[in-house]
This record gives sequence, structure tokens and C-alpha cells, in this order.
Amino acid sequence: MVNLRIRQLVDYALREGLIAPADETYSINRLLFALRLEQYTPPAETWEIPPLAEILGGLCDYAVETGLIEADTVTHRDLFDTELMGLLTPRPSEVIARFSRLMDVSPEAATDDYYAFSRATNYIRTDRIARDRKWKTPSPYGEMDITINLSKPEKDPLAIAAAKKMKASGYPACALCAENEGYAGTLNAAPRANHRLIPIALGGEDWYLQYSPYVYYPEHCIALSGNHAPMRICRDTFARLLDFVTLFPHYFIGSNADLPIVGGSILTHDHMQGGHYTFAMARAERESTFTFPDFPDITAGIVRWPMSVLRLSSNDRDRMIDLCDRILCAWRTYSDPAAMIFAETDGEPHNTVTPIARVRDGAYEVDLVLRNNLTTPEHPLGLYHPHRELHNIKKENIGLIEVMGLAVLPARLKAEMARLADCILSGGDPAEDDTIAHHAAWFAAFRDRYTFTAENVQDILEQEIGHTFVRVLEQSGVYRCDAEGRAAFWRFIDSLR
Repeated sequence: MVNLRIRQLVDYALREGLIAPADETYSINRLLFALRLEQYTPPAETWEIPPLAEILGGLCDYAVETGLIEADTVTHRDLFDTELMGLLTPRPSEVIARFSRLMDVSPEAATDDYYAFSRATNYIRTDRIARDRKWKTPSPYGEMDITINLSKPEKDPLAIAAAKKMKASGYPACALCAENEGYAGTLNAAPRANHRLIPIALGGEDWYLQYSPYVYYPEHCIALSGNHAPMRICRDTFARLLDFVTLFPHYFIGSNADLPIVGGSILTHDHMQGGHYTFAMARAERESTFTFPDFPDITAGIVRWPMSVLRLSSNDRDRMIDLCDRILCAWRTYSDPAAMIFAETDGEPHNTVTPIARVRDGAYEVDLVLRNNLTTPEHPLGLYHPHRELHNIKKENIGLIEVMGLAVLPARLKAEMARLADCILSGGDPAEDDTIAHHAAWFAAFRDRYTFTAENVQDILEQEIGHTFVRVLEQSGVYRCDAEGRAAFWRFIDSLR
């Protein structure tokens, strides 16, 4: 059976263009060595190429049976099957050369090919991405995207125990460092033998393009700094954002904020995220338009969105950078006690922005989402963060992806919502079930609005999760979407003007 799986894997690599016919025997021999086999017997039976996950699963089964994989866990299997795919993945120089040739055709041709390549190498594990639960929820601000993230594997207890015994190497310094390219991985660091980066110049610096292995939305890409340096929103950030959309005008690009609570999960390495998708925030229109006295050539406005967003449009890259920088610098030091906006407390800075750039109708467009990470005794995780009553659905940071209108929700919700549905249909009380008691108050708030049936209970719960996400965004906005909030927003704008 192992010979058949080797043959299928090589045929898969040929079909996907990872290797050429001249590489066939060489590739079989490299796989034999990885599997500690001394000979290969071509399978006599005819075969079709099954899904890649099935081929790699069979080879991992063989590796477990023969002791090549020391423990049958997801982590150990990922280390092994990534090593196999790395043997069939072209060298970085070949990938870069192909990308460069296609850029001469068009940026979209280059990214289309690179995205397909990243899926073909199993760097993006499409079989796992397919497990994610996704739906859309209408709202007063537009149609929100909701996903329960099931593609990122949870660590097996055996792998966790083994990882604790390992000495940290410090190489690569983090999961976003360029040194991950081709790295075999450990129990503490993801394997990246099949990972290839595309070098790009942003703001006169060396950066790299890659795709996210978890792909929360179409062509979810990451631009990462060549240096292991912390996240920092500054004038250079805006130059990089606009350089990126100049290179790839069919993509948007954005950066997480650079402060805890309002930033992303990785603050230690400067990076941005983009892709080929139009989020609800990008579809939202300005509710007002105006200009700044020194920048009459740039159209500005407040976006009709639950968070506090200034949208700028201009054909002039340098002028756009100047205005973005001026707004950022002003916001960094801006306080309005009446609106609970404090630039700092006890020397700790609170104000920053989440910037997003795109090209629309041939012009640059930048959304600056105003952020503040102030904490209070009542809201110790953040005043402009999901409040305690919403933590049953979303407790984690509201980063770039959520800001734009896509909820990335924890995997636990799948099982909890299934159990809650059973409880509802059986007439039970969620408060009496320890596994879903934290959803009891949330459910009680909408229980009387519906007649629940086996056919509709799941849809109702999903839509209520979506409505809760809208409240999450509203609570994360520094200015509320009411008359008082808009008046406070205009006080900041007027201070700039």
C-alpha cells in the first residue's frame, strides 16, 4: 500500500505542476528515503489520484505503524507530512522567478498562481479550511461575515506534554519571521518545509508576501517585515500600505493596531494582512463628507459603521500619507474626558489606529479606524472591547479582520451551540447545564421572540450570534453611533481642522 501512496503523491505533484516529468524518479527516491524504504515497486493496479489529505493520511499511517512518527497526534503527523510535501515543493528561487514572470503579465495573474501553489503544496490545508462553519448575518451596517474557526488544530495533550520538555531554540524568532521558509518545525513551532515567500519592497524596505495557512477569507495574505521588529503604526506604515496596493491593486491591505487589547494576536513582528475580498466595512458608505483645510484635494468622511472610521480618498500617494500621518499624530495625543477618551493614563498610551488601504475606481482609499485600549474597573479587559455580557460569544481581541466585519469565533461554539439547540428543543434550562450555562442569559434575551423547531433552531442561533457580533463591534468603537457619539467624533475632526 505504501508504494501506491508514493505513486499517488508523485502523480499529484506532477498534476499540480510542483515537479516536472524529469523529476519523477528523483522525487520517488527522495520519498523513499524519508519513509526509510530501500526499494520501490510500482503498483500493478490502476489508480486515480485521491484527495491529497487521503494520500498523506495513508503515508502518515504507515509512518506511525513503523515508528517513523513517535506519537500518533495531529502535531506529529503535521511535522511528518509537511516534510514529505517539502520534498516536492520547488526551491524558493524557482517560485520567485515564476511569480516575477507572471507579474509581467498582471499582478492578478501572479497572485492567482501563487495562491493556487500555496494550496497545492498543502501549506494551506484546504481539507481543514472546509471544516470552518461560515454564514452571513444582515445588519443595519451591511451583511456581516461570521465564521467559527475549526481549521486551526488544537494541540493534543501528548504533544503539549512533549513540547514542555523541549528547550526553546529561539529560531525562528516567531511564526512570522522569514526564517520559517523551509523550516522543518518542532513540537513548539509549525513545520514550514513547504512554505515559500515572495520578496517585495514596501516603503523602501525588504518585506515578504505569503498567504495565511488558515485563510479566513479569499486569498487571505500576509505581508511581513524582513526584520523581527514589533508592530508600530507610524508614517512608514501608510507608505507601505499604499505601496502594497500599488503593486497589487486588486487586493486590500490593512494593519492591526500596535497596542494590546485593540491589536492582533502577534504584536512582536510587524506585519499586515490583505486579500481579494470586499468586506462589509468596505461596502459601507460615508455618512458625511468634508475636507481638511490643508488638504482640499483629499475627500474625507465618517463611514456608517459600528466602529469609528474616517475614510480618505485621493489620487496622490504622498499627500495621502501626509494626511494619514497628521491624523494619527493628532489622535495619539487627543483626549476628550466627556467622551471617555484619554490619550494616556499614568504614562501608558491608549490611542492608536487600525488602518486599511485599497484602490477604488483608480484612486487610493484609506480607512483609519480610531482605537483606544483604556481599561476601567468595570471593564478590566477594555472599555472599547466586548463587554462581559458578550464574552460567551466573543472575548478575544477585536483585530483587523473583525474590524472589517468578519467575526472569527472560537471553535468551542460549534459544540456549545449544538448542545444549546438540544436543550432548547427538549424544553430544558441552559442554566442547569454546566457546559452551556454561560449562554443562559444570552439565550433568555431572545428566547421569547421565536418558536423553535428542529428545522430552524440552528439558523436562529447563528443569526443571534451574528447580531451579537454587531454589538461587539459597537462596543469596540470609541464613539457610539448616536447623536452624542457623533458630536464627540466631530469634536475630534474639528480639532484637526
